[in-house]
Amino acid sequence: MNIESQVQLKPFNTLSVSATASHFVKVQSVAELEEALQFAQQQNLNVLLLSGGSNMMLPEQIHALVIAIDIQGIELVAEDENTATLRVGAGQVWHDFVLWTTEQKMYGLQNLALIPGLVGASPVQNIGAYGVEAGEFIESVEVYDRQSKQTQHIQAVDCQFSYRHSIFKDDPNRYVITHVIFKLLKHADLKMNYGDLKAAMGDEITPENLQKQVIQIRQSKLPDPKEFPNAGSFFKNPIINQQDFTQLIEKFPNIPHYPQKDNQVKIAAGWLIDQSGWKGKRLNQVGMFHKQALVLVNYADATLKDVKATFQAVQKDVYDKFGVHLEPEPVLFNEQGLIQNH
Repeated sequence: MNIESQVQLKPFNTLSVSATASHFVKVQSVAELEEALQFAQQQNLNVLLLSGGSNMMLPEQIHALVIAIDIQGIELVAEDENTATLRVGAGQVWHDFVLWTTEQKMYGLQNLALIPGLVGASPVQNIGAYGVEAGEFIESVEVYDRQSKQTQHIQAVDCQFSYRHSIFKDDPNRYVITHVIFKLLKHADLKMNYGDLKAAMGDEITPENLQKQVIQIRQSKLPDPKEFPNAGSFFKNPIINQQDFTQLIEKFPNIPHYPQKDNQVKIAAGWLIDQSGWKGKRLNQVGMFHKQALVLVNYADATLKDVKATFQAVQKDVYDKFGVHLEPEPVLFNEQGLIQNH
C-alpha cells in the first residue's frame, strides 16, 4: 500500500475541479482498506472515500486521507433457472459491468447503461434511469463497518433504498462498500415506457436493443465527461405533494410529471431549468449543457466556488419562477474531507 502526499484529484472527479489531497491511497482489497483506515486513525485524519468521482464536489484543498476503492472482480455465487446472483467488486466500472451482464444474458440493468462511476457507488445513490433503480436488483451490500471494524452483509431491505437515497447516505462515515451482490433475471422483463425510450425501441423488443437505445439517447443528450467535465444529472427531480402539483399544473399545463407513491408527484428538473432560461447558459466557467439542461458543465478550470455560484443561481431562478426548490445530486465535501449540506 502506497500512501502519497499532495495529490491532485482533478483526474479522479468527473467534474474535473482542481482539488489537492494531503494524503491519497488506492486500495485493491479489504486488507488494504483496513490498513489505510488504520493509518488515518493513527494520523488523526478524516477519510474521504472516492469511487468513480462522478457524483461529488470537492474543495481546492482537502486535509484528509482520500481512499480510492479499486476492488475488482465479478463472481457468480448462485443461480437457478430464473435468476443469477453476482458478487461484484466495488471498483468495477459500472457501465462495463452492465454491458457484461447483457453479454451473459443476465437482465435488469440495461436501462442503467452509460451511467458514469463505479459499482460501489450504485447502492449509495440508488442510481436510476428510465424507470429502473439499481436497488431493485441488489440483494445485499458487503461493507467494512468502521464502527465495529468488521466486514458484514447488509440486506437490500435494510439498505432502505428510495429515490436517490439509501442508509449509506444517512451514515456516510460508517460503511465502506467493498462488494455489491446483484440478483439478475435470466428472462428479461423490459421497462421501456419512460420518456422517449419506447419510440426509440421500434419493433425490436429485446434487452440488447433496449440497452443500445439507452446508450444512444444518453449520448445524444449528455456530454462526454472527457470533453465536457460534468457530474451527470446535477439536480434531483423534485417530488412534491399533490396539492402543490395541482396549483403548479394550473399555471404550467405542459410540465412533465410522474405520479409517485403516497399521493406525491415527481416533476422533471431539466424542464424547470430549461423553462427558467438556463439551458445552454453559462456563468463564467460553468454552465448548464446546451443539449440537456439538467447537466452542469465545467468549461474551463472551474473551482468549487465557480460551481456553487452557477448552481445556486439556477436554484434561485427556478424557485422564483415555479416555487420549487432544486436539490443538487452530487455530494459536497469540505476541506476536512467531510460531507456537508448544500
